[in-house]
Amino acid sequence: MDVSNPEDVRNAFIQSDELLGGIDILISNAGISIRKRFLDIKYEQWSKVMRINLDSMFLCCQEAIRRMKKQNKGVILLTGSTNGLYGHPLYTDYNSSKAGVIILAKTLALEFAPWLRVNAVCPGYVLTPLQKAEYTSEMLEELNDEIPLNRHASPEEVAGLFAFLASSQASFI
Repeated sequence: MDVSNPEDVRNAFIQSDELLGGIDILISNAGISIRKRFLDIKYEQWSKVMRINLDSMFLCCQEAIRRMKKQNKGVILLTGSTNGLYGHPLYTDYNSSKAGVIILAKTLALEFAPWLRVNAVCPGYVLTPLQKAEYTSEMLEELNDEIPLNRHASPEEVAGLFAFLASSQASFI
């Protein structure tokens, strides 16, 4: 499935309707990154990052909200990034896309409250396959020196946060 293709996203939600009878929670987590200097980014690369990191979330949110509106409740969790808050050299495309995700979440939360809860989760460095592919061990250690805990988060730690935010215990967040 291509999460940046409107037809693929629509079909996935139709299948979800058929298999699960609807949707209560959407977690949108697609993301890619291309490490390049700003002037070296080709428009095609910029567009690909935007399509996967931001457009896919727009498409999934539209499909989910249409369904959640019928039941007058729902939770949407979007994966942003601290890069979307603070930026980082060599990631203009990624930083920009994640800033877009953050403002998308804020706008949806305002537009559809009180029956829809929307949050952007902005983890810092998480040791994912994407991170391992982009960074050498030495680069990862350098980054760890900038992190107060002196390590990257694990995917499981971030998953725990998503599970909490999706639960009724986070109904006021």
